[in-house]
Amino acid sequence: MRLSDLSNQIVELVNTIKDGVVSIVTTRVSVDNFFRPTPVRGVGSGFIISSNGYIITNNHVVRGMSRVTVITPDGKKYMSSVVSSDPMVDLALLKIDAETTPLKLGDSDRIRVGEIVLAIGSPLGLPGPNVTMGVVSATGRNIEGEGIILEDLIQTDAAINPGNSGGPLINLDGEVVGVTTAMIPYAQGISFAIPINSVKRFLTMLAKYGRPIHPRIGVYIVAINPQLKTMYGLPTDEGLLVVRVQYGSPAYYSGIREGDIILEANGRKLKTARDLRRTIEDSIERGSVELYLMRPSGPARVEVGLEY
Repeated sequence: MRLSDLSNQIVELVNTIKDGVVSIVTTRVSVDNFFRPTPVRGVGSGFIISSNGYIITNNHVVRGMSRVTVITPDGKKYMSSVVSSDPMVDLALLKIDAETTPLKLGDSDRIRVGEIVLAIGSPLGLPGPNVTMGVVSATGRNIEGEGIILEDLIQTDAAINPGNSGGPLINLDGEVVGVTTAMIPYAQGISFAIPINSVKRFLTMLAKYGRPIHPRIGVYIVAINPQLKTMYGLPTDEGLLVVRVQYGSPAYYSGIREGDIILEANGRKLKTARDLRRTIEDSIERGSVELYLMRPSGPARVEVGLEY
């Protein structure tokens, strides 16, 4: 493909999806040095996920704000309500009273390193949408942000600045594959996005339980690979190595200890920490998860209760 063809494809793509990207202006009341109330404004981005006005953005964009205004690409302003938010995954669901054009949600599990992506939003509070382009540099990144640890992030070299937070990361098929975030203060020349499949699970939790739920069993794990197997002399190059068990957690009382290797959960083979987390979330109604472990003393099956 010629570069001119790729350029034309990107231009057409942006024109197709721009109506689904919004700017978000927030206001909260603070107090200055003389104890006088002072309004503080913030800016962010978001994208539309339904035709009846539901919008996804980052939780940190709207956290603690007394007023949230959504500006659509045609310049119209709407007062927005925060339907729900989840600080643990830095996501928020907004609602405006308007007919809207939704974007198509993709499958972030199918993202490939090296794939071209576009970040669209309102960087630095400038009128949007603005577009930056880059590639997927890595997947599955765990990054410590402002008071939280964000897991399973997409890393990209597409520029994401304050104001871009909450906007969509788009693949060349016009699908949203991530939610951009600019809350990583020490990132230099790299940017991050929350996978769109995390958004889908967030919405599923809201539909089923009315709020986000994060069940846990109390283990800290690392995925085993051939390098880790060789380094520590492990008996397998698959599964999840337990590196820490939280005292008093369901895993602790079930007898799981450091050095155990979790091979399966509810009969599902585990390759990444994400596999275990999703299986645990799928076991909410059951209230427990069955783990198949490898230990020096031999294999074992353990039923572990969930903690909320």
